Amino acid sequence: MKKLLVTFWILPILCFSQMTDEEQLEQIYKTALTESKAYEWLDHLSNQIGGRLSGSLNAERAVAYTKAEMEKLALDRVYLQPVMVPKWTRGIAEYAFIESEPGLTTPVNICALGGSVATPAGGLKTELIEVQGLDELAALGKEKIEGRIVFYNRPMQADVINTFEAYGGCVDQRYSGAAEAAKYGAVGVIVRSMNLRIDDLPHTGSMSYGELPINKRIPAAAISTKHADILSTMLELNPKIKFHFRQTCKVYPDVLSYNVIGEIKGSEFPNEIITIGGHLDSWDLGDGSHDDGAGCVQSMEVLHLLKKTGYTPKRTIRVVMFMNEENGLRGGNKYAEVAKAKGENHVFALESDSGGFTPRGFSFDCSDENFEKITAWKPLFEPYLIHYFKKGGSGADIGPLKGDGIVLAGLRPDSQRYFDHHHAANDTFEHVNKRELELGAATMTALVYLIDKYGTILPKKIKG
Repeated sequence: MKKLLVTFWILPILCFSQMTDEEQLEQIYKTALTESKAYEWLDHLSNQIGGRLSGSLNAERAVAYTKAEMEKLALDRVYLQPVMVPKWTRGIAEYAFIESEPGLTTPVNICALGGSVATPAGGLKTELIEVQGLDELAALGKEKIEGRIVFYNRPMQADVINTFEAYGGCVDQRYSGAAEAAKYGAVGVIVRSMNLRIDDLPHTGSMSYGELPINKRIPAAAISTKHADILSTMLELNPKIKFHFRQTCKVYPDVLSYNVIGEIKGSEFPNEIITIGGHLDSWDLGDGSHDDGAGCVQSMEVLHLLKKTGYTPKRTIRVVMFMNEENGLRGGNKYAEVAKAKGENHVFALESDSGGFTPRGFSFDCSDENFEKITAWKPLFEPYLIHYFKKGGSGADIGPLKGDGIVLAGLRPDSQRYFDHHHAANDTFEHVNKRELELGAATMTALVYLIDKYGTILPKKIKG
């Protein structure tokens, strides 16, 4: 009887060890679609906690929740990594209108940009100057800008298929627009929301004053795409119209927060580290479901799926919930700083920060040799309609890890709907599809499995 029991105990291990890569991926996807915890975790993050702006009470609650949930997975280690983060609050709801003539006004939807200063207590009202970007601002000069509100109205380019490229083509006016406008004497900035859809929702996001002294900083807000078009049309008809806006945001001293980290120790190469992550913080207008609650729960799900499918990693698999990607990247920088100080050997890092939509594949920041090795696995993913394997780009939080030999990767879901929700009030749980979220987690797990099993190609050292 004892021999029989031992046989039954060993049989699953023997069966697993004989699994082909095709069979292992099939098991990963099947388990993700039937036994995943990702959607349940996201439900709690979104609906029980909500928006998780760095330095906020909700961010603290998210740290405690994700740490507790990873502890339930019976990992080898779960811990918090301290990091100081900025604290900015929005204050009471922003208010704005267009004044065609005294007493005749049109209300419009705006939101303060993250990090902006407040307007005067009674608000700010003056004429505007519309520009399409920073270059046009410089061409106009101080004479036409001083004392006015600068209205940046360059839209995302609609004919660019990769919407992240379209976003990159105009986000400089949001990030640097206030600092540049202030140099020419502007008193405020209104920026067209980074959104391909025409709707009523303003989209916030980070902005920077650079080295501008505090007393020279001017308030900056985003306006919805629909109202940006209305404002532009009204300016064309009457360049003398005025714009009024009021916001009460405030910047506080930095506060203590944490990266949340959980790991499974490698059975053969424990000093070779594979890192997977998303950022736990989010903007405050919505609940941060796509940006980046989805990436966080998908990363946690990688460890859950590896354990559920019985896979024992050769290398250490570490999940990191990074804090403060949205307005400072403090968590990513701190993680890389500590890793370097400890002399840790990171061989691969994967980030999910493009929403919980249908996965299409990955982008890679790596050597040609590693890219060739990884693309050889592409046929394994094609039954799951994962076809996109491209060099270039990974993720903001894992970027500071970049160095000789490490392979950096980013999950690339379908991007067409992402900027409908990005940094806006409709980045909420009901806009995440459970099946799409789970497929993304499975796709990440499949790549991590292959990287762990076969390793990466290390750079050749030059003798001498």
